[in-house]
Amino acid sequence: QVQLVESGGGLVQVGGSLRLSCAASGRTFSNYHMGWFRQAPGKEREFVAAITWSSGSTYYANSVKGRFTISRDNAENTVYLQMNSLKPEDTAVYYCAADRKLTIVAGAWNYWGQGTQVTVSS
Repeated sequence: QVQLVESGGGLVQVGGSLRLSCAASGRTFSNYHMGWFRQAPGKEREFVAAITWSSGSTYYANSVKGRFTISRDNAENTVYLQMNSLKPEDTAVYYCAADRKLTIVAGAWNYWGQGTQVTVSS
C-alpha cells in the first residue's frame, strides 16, 4: 500500500504561482510513476501532469503546458507541481496519484491522495 498526502493548495490571484507537494509513505517509492489530476465541481477528474520513476520523463495536458512543471525528489519520496501563470479555469481540487503504469486515464491509477484545493481568483 502507498499513502499519499498533498499540500500547498490555497487561494491565488490570476497570474500568480503556487507549488503543490505530494508526500508518499507506506511501501517503497521505487518503481512508482507519479501523476497529478484535478477535478472541478461538476467536472470529471482530468489528467494534469505525470513523471516516470526511472528516467524522469514528464508529460502534460495541453491546457497546462508551458505553465506547470512536475518534478520529483526520490530521496524524499516527494512529488511537486509548480503552477505558474494561473488562470481561473485552473480552479479545482488537485490530487496526487501513484501507479506502476503511466496513463492519462484517471481511473487506471491505483493510489490517490486526499486532494488539495486550488482557487484562482479574477
